[in-house]
Amino acid sequence: MNPSRQIRLLLSLICLLTSTTVVAANGANNNSKAATPNEPGGLREVIPPKYQRRYEEWKAEFLTTDIGKAQWEMYSKHPRLLLTITVGGKNAEGAGTGNYKWNDKGELIAATIVLGERLDSGYPSAVYYPVMNALEPFESRQLISGSVLAATKLAHEFGHVMKISSTPQDLYNLQVKLVPAYNKIFLSNGYNVNDPRLVDIAQKIGGNPVQIWEDREYWGEANAMLYLKDRVEKEKFHCRLFGKIKRAVEEYAKDYEQRFAEIAREQGAIYTCGWK
Repeated sequence: MNPSRQIRLLLSLICLLTSTTVVAANGANNNSKAATPNEPGGLREVIPPKYQRRYEEWKAEFLTTDIGKAQWEMYSKHPRLLLTITVGGKNAEGAGTGNYKWNDKGELIAATIVLGERLDSGYPSAVYYPVMNALEPFESRQLISGSVLAATKLAHEFGHVMKISSTPQDLYNLQVKLVPAYNKIFLSNGYNVNDPRLVDIAQKIGGNPVQIWEDREYWGEANAMLYLKDRVEKEKFHCRLFGKIKRAVEEYAKDYEQRFAEIAREQGAIYTCGWK
């Protein structure tokens, strides 16, 4: 990453982190302490009545795909992890995942996805969200509905849960602890990312705050891409859509291109759209 761009991103991320307790800035409050659940795993939907109808439309759209059905069933029948889905929060057009809890064995046992009340509106930047952003021109041409956008955002959040499920609890807790320390030093040392203290912290937590955040967001986008693959593979515009995703990945997420390319290679139709 270009050093000047990294500094700008770090400053932006620090501003974001000052308004939330989330180390990865996913939009939901996190509690990473070990806990023992009072109820078994599964998928719990806690939807305020005023949002029930729109939520059912978003859920139905997600479940039109094989990948959506498979992931929903996986969490519905999970023997250990209780995944809660609700609608509300301050991020009306976005979503967030948090409230993570682990058991004494270091296994993830709880997580919460919070969907914004206007999840079917608003397109995030292509810089970190090449999949969701790519949908914008296709909705404006009425080739897809807002429910497809909402379902894509839901798939993104499922990707976060899967990523955290594979992240060691000790590493996650260390990130929560040391990211604020990193940010404090960064703001006081003239934005010098090569400061030995920052290099040491980055080595301990698996990267600087931007790199950690990017990794999680792009895992979310990879799962969103899996959903869209199923959803539009028979549509005439599928090559245009995935071509737009590919260009955004190449421009903004070059270090993560392989992640998206591997998904594309597994899908014959997408592979013919130019992914190598």
